[in-house]
Amino acid sequence: MIRTKLVDPVFHEGDEVVLAEGTYQGTPGVFLRLRGDVKWADIAEPNGRIRSHPVAWLAHCTGASPGGGELTPTRVPGRLQ
Repeated sequence: MIRTKLVDPVFHEGDEVVLAEGTYQGTPGVFLRLRGDVKWADIAEPNGRIRSHPVAWLAHCTGASPGGGELTPTRVPGRLQ
């Protein structure tokens, strides 16, 4: 028998994230909350805007890359990327 189990969200309030997919790929932000539809999340972007993006497009951010000043996504175990 196959059983499914819901898991806590991978992201938590205050996590630094980056859009790893989608039109605005590479945009950094701070994870705020999941939406009513838990496949979507509110993200605070550096310009102060709060925007909603699919959770599947988000990755945790490791910080600046050496010399590049860009944020780099990290792989999250259990997520297809």
